[in-house]
This record gives sequence, C-alpha cells and structure tokens, in this order.
Amino acid sequence: MSECIFCKIIAGLIPAQKVFENEDMLIIKDINPQAKIHYLLLPKEHYANIIEMTEEQAVKLGKCLKTLSQIANDLGLQGGFRLVSNKGTDARQTVGHLHIHILGGQLLSDKMA
Repeated sequence: MSECIFCKIIAGLIPAQKVFENEDMLIIKDINPQAKIHYLLLPKEHYANIIEMTEEQAVKLGKCLKTLSQIANDLGLQGGFRLVSNKGTDARQTVGHLHIHILGGQLLSDKMA
C-alpha cells in the first residue's frame, strides 16, 4: 500500500523508534503517545484489520503479542497494561493498516484532569 503510513514505516521510508522486529512483525513507539508507555504492533504485510488476516498470520500476530506483553512487563508495567485494536471508522480506526496498541502507565489524558 503505497499511501499507507505504516507500510512506509515498515519499508524504512519514514523513521520510527523500533522496539522489536522479526520477519513478520514490527513494534514501534507511538509518536503521539496516549499513555506513559505506548507501542504499536504492526504486521509487515498490509491488512486493514484482523478479519483480513489469514489464520497463519493471526497466529504469528498472537505470538508477537506475547513478546510485546513481555516487553511491557519488563519495562515496569507489571501492574497492568491495555491491548487495543480498533476496526473501522466507527471504532475510530484512523490508519487503515491493522495495528495493536499497547498502553501502560498513567494515561496522559488523566494527567490533564
């Protein structure tokens, strides 16, 4: 997808702070964090959402979620974190490339309250 920002990041055309990478997945720091810790898990193959994935790719995604969760735990989020994926505009998905957020620590919006 030539116009997809996440595809451009995966291709190295746009810089990103990588946390983890393997053959199928990339984990980066979100450039607009909504919490103290905010990462994005991106499949390297373009899928608009999880429904479009093959079962084989969904298994790889699940394994990478385990890795991402361990990274978050190792960074001090033993008390908890959230995994979030929005599907479609009604769910406020703003980038049409499947991505899963991991958010931990205090939400930045909570600091402003």
